[in-house]
Amino acid sequence: MKIEVEVVSSETVKPSSPTPNHLRHYQLSFLDQIAPPVFSPLLLFYPAAAIDKSNQLKNSFSEALTRFYFLAGRVIDNLYVDCNDAGVPYVEARAACRLSEVVRDPSPGEFHNFIPYELDDTRDLPMVIQVTMFTCGGIAISLGISHKVADALSSFIFLNSWSAIERGDRDLPPCPPFDSAVLFPPRNIMGFKTTSGIVKEKVVAKRFVFSASKIDALKERYTSKDYHPTRPTRTVALSAFIWSRFMASTQPKTGHDKTYMVQHAVNLRPRIDPPLPENYFGNICRHTNAVPSSMDGTEDAGIVNLMRDSLKKINGDYVAKLREGDKHLDYLKDRAEKFNSGEIVSFSITSLCGFPTYEADFGWGKPILVGFASFKYKNLVCFVDTRLGDGIEAWVNLKEEDMAKFEADKELLAMVSTSLNDKTVRICSSL
Repeated sequence: MKIEVEVVSSETVKPSSPTPNHLRHYQLSFLDQIAPPVFSPLLLFYPAAAIDKSNQLKNSFSEALTRFYFLAGRVIDNLYVDCNDAGVPYVEARAACRLSEVVRDPSPGEFHNFIPYELDDTRDLPMVIQVTMFTCGGIAISLGISHKVADALSSFIFLNSWSAIERGDRDLPPCPPFDSAVLFPPRNIMGFKTTSGIVKEKVVAKRFVFSASKIDALKERYTSKDYHPTRPTRTVALSAFIWSRFMASTQPKTGHDKTYMVQHAVNLRPRIDPPLPENYFGNICRHTNAVPSSMDGTEDAGIVNLMRDSLKKINGDYVAKLREGDKHLDYLKDRAEKFNSGEIVSFSITSLCGFPTYEADFGWGKPILVGFASFKYKNLVCFVDTRLGDGIEAWVNLKEEDMAKFEADKELLAMVSTSLNDKTVRICSSL
């Protein structure tokens, strides 16, 4: 469905208390520096009561900014954040539809209406916010934190702190450490374009839901005495399946002259020695690289092992080398050159499964749907647990012509769930 959204107001919200002088300079880490300048298009939908919450939300947001002070600053020269309390753009809008019309059949391509800026129009902003009210009283909160300062888990860390303040919790979540530049010292990254990979082609996003039973079937499918006798995890099994269907449906069967690379985003917090706290804020993630030998995606054997092996390599030794920076930067420059020339075709998978995705309760219950607008990257998949945690949603971003082939793939369609959970249906019916 086409979603019509009208902006009602736009202002800049500042921290409730001024940032102390000794915190006015927030150093970007090496991982922040090499991160792309894009907003994360995270959206949370709530079936709230029809009452005015705008001022209350802004006040709690202002208080949250005092804790996460650098999000109200300005990024300077990809080096640091000037924590000058300049504030965060905060947009309020009104959708000309009911919440049920959106959550029954989510359309990521229409979700850009809930985002106040283009995702690659970060300027010098660490964050933007839009709060959209539906005719039924439901609310959509979109949080766009620039990848320059934070990864996906950090976005949920901020959201859960903001929502706890809004609820009036006496015991707020502990304030996260903000010293990632000590772990990963900044470098001179001259010659590396952080915008590499952002495409101006038409990228289409679709949401595919896989039930627990279908995922179990995939895990069984990828278990073999000869190749991988132990059952793969949910995300590895689903990754292998989606990649194989992408290759089989969109890529030429003969005449391959490209290198196909499957990447997984990996949370480094538990892989650093000693492990970091779960609430550690910043870009604390990197990507694995696996190059499957089966270029047409139709041979399952070996795909799971390659993914497992690439994930195992993200260990303490890897992080130690990453902290040195220079070799990893040389690798990124070489890969970006091959990507831009078309020599490498990458397929990237980010899993948010196990993250506190549905925990942000602002006082009117937990979200009924957490989703994403279309990304600026093609061949990008984001996994997220379903609302009840009994399945996985795959939010897939492909070029328009590739998506038309991918979503028509019969083997893919046979595994995709076509109905909402009964409890979700009952909630939708009441909206």
